[in-house]
Amino acid sequence: MSQSLQFFTPSRSPYVILPKLPATSNVRFPVINFPSRKHSVTITKCLSSDLDATSSQVLASGNGQSGVAGVLSADNVAAVPSHDSGAAGIEVDAVTEAELKENGFRSTRRTKLICTIGPATCGFEQLEALAVGGMNVARINMCHGTREWHQTVIERVRRLNEEKGFAVAIMMDTEGSEIHMGDLGGDASAKAEDGEIWTFTVRALNSPRPERTINVNYDGFAEDVKVGDELLVDGGMVRFEVIEKIGPDVKCRCTDPGLLLPRANLTFWRDGSLVRERNAMLPTISSKDWLDIDFGIAAGVEFIAISFVKSAEVIKHLKSYIAARSRGSDIAVIAKIESIDSLKNLEEIIQASDGAMVARGDLGAQIPLEQVPSAQQKIVQVCRELNKPVIVASQLLESMIEYPTPTRAEVADVSEAVRQRADALMLSGESAMGQFPEKALAVLRTVSVRIEKWWREEKRHEAMELPDVGTSFADSISEEICNSAAKMANNLEVDALFVYTKTGHMASLLSRCRPDCPIFAFTTTTSVRRRLNLQWGLIPFRLSFSDDMESNLNKTFSLLKARGMIKSGDLVIAVSDMLQSIQVMNVP
Repeated sequence: MSQSLQFFTPSRSPYVILPKLPATSNVRFPVINFPSRKHSVTITKCLSSDLDATSSQVLASGNGQSGVAGVLSADNVAAVPSHDSGAAGIEVDAVTEAELKENGFRSTRRTKLICTIGPATCGFEQLEALAVGGMNVARINMCHGTREWHQTVIERVRRLNEEKGFAVAIMMDTEGSEIHMGDLGGDASAKAEDGEIWTFTVRALNSPRPERTINVNYDGFAEDVKVGDELLVDGGMVRFEVIEKIGPDVKCRCTDPGLLLPRANLTFWRDGSLVRERNAMLPTISSKDWLDIDFGIAAGVEFIAISFVKSAEVIKHLKSYIAARSRGSDIAVIAKIESIDSLKNLEEIIQASDGAMVARGDLGAQIPLEQVPSAQQKIVQVCRELNKPVIVASQLLESMIEYPTPTRAEVADVSEAVRQRADALMLSGESAMGQFPEKALAVLRTVSVRIEKWWREEKRHEAMELPDVGTSFADSISEEICNSAAKMANNLEVDALFVYTKTGHMASLLSRCRPDCPIFAFTTTTSVRRRLNLQWGLIPFRLSFSDDMESNLNKTFSLLKARGMIKSGDLVIAVSDMLQSIQVMNVP
């Protein structure tokens, strides 16, 4: 026998009695009495016999039907006969299911992993290897490739989810209208050596591309730069000094050698300061970006990341556009913080968006390098306070583009991002064009798991005070319930938090609290399930459920026990955005 506690008020759905409520509230709370069911606290007995009605429901997810390379096989998936053809089922990511079965609740990774898909990883087998390795989100970068190529990648990821039982979401990253290089005439890269003279031009170049000549997308480039300016490629990965201007051509000497990549971002500095007047005049979303956004909406991507966001108005405009073009769409807009303007308007941009990305490469080209770490920490903190997922990106494991092991400094950098409790880490060139994409992903996974385990073992609960984010009385109640549930989960050392959510909002509130245990987020739609795959600590499931919490729990226990993902005696806390309550119970 186990017990479930719910707290009621006479006129509202059940919820926990908590001290922090709006001062204007006139709701009166009843005195808590024991043990009669008619009083404020109800004790619901959950017996194993309660599960009989749902224990024979078929598991319809299809997870592991064909097996997942070295992780799952059909034999791992438990299924039982159904009473009828319309029996309900549950869907969960195949790799997470295997981790839970083999290692238990506490072993699951909380930090989510994003892989940029490129020539090195666009095949179905390579995508499957990344999914098996822990990829939660696949990023397609519209700076590179054609829309037809990206459409093929999207179709392969969707097929992978359907056939292999994954829940990989798709993020489309726009190019932005900042100054950048051309496509290098089709070459994958070009090497600039120290002292070499290169020509940057606004002229359209015929094929083949003249040696050491690069096209620039901004027509006013030759007019704006001056002899003596310093030109930074891709945030300073390669540096040039402007030595001569001849009409539309700008002659530059390489001062810091390195690898030039197609469509790399360009910035130029004068007298130690960034020259940004022209960039400030360029639109955030270019005409090409709008066409790419239409493509992303039609393809049904889960996230659209906007480059070089300068203000909240751009985000609001885009969200209105998406809503008009795709009624009922769940596409989330991610603001990339990678410019001085972004930092100046940080809070309003994050508040308007559905999440943020710390794009450290381009950000490091616009602010002094020594300011990047503190900027990263501030962005992560503001996102956490405002309940928005945050991604740390750029150059996490840059050396692994060419080498099979990372530098120790890179490992320390990854560890710091995990310690800051960022929602997700992102691979860029490491997975798109690197020689060791699977190994790079494995480094992110193992470092994340180890630092998270250390954090829990050391009981390093943050002292960060999370400000209220609720904008209504009902939202404030939900927020207080999630704060209390997370605190209870840590104090009682429960095995898992269960949250039943149709929109994902209460799941995100729980994730914001960063509890020690994993969060099982049950939702009814595939789109919300994939979108939750970006947020820290959430294990998203697709499950049909009702407003009857007792029925939902019985059904969930039955299905998860049949899959071997939970066992009798496990201690869980359950919350729901349909009934504002907290329930504590042992699995029957």
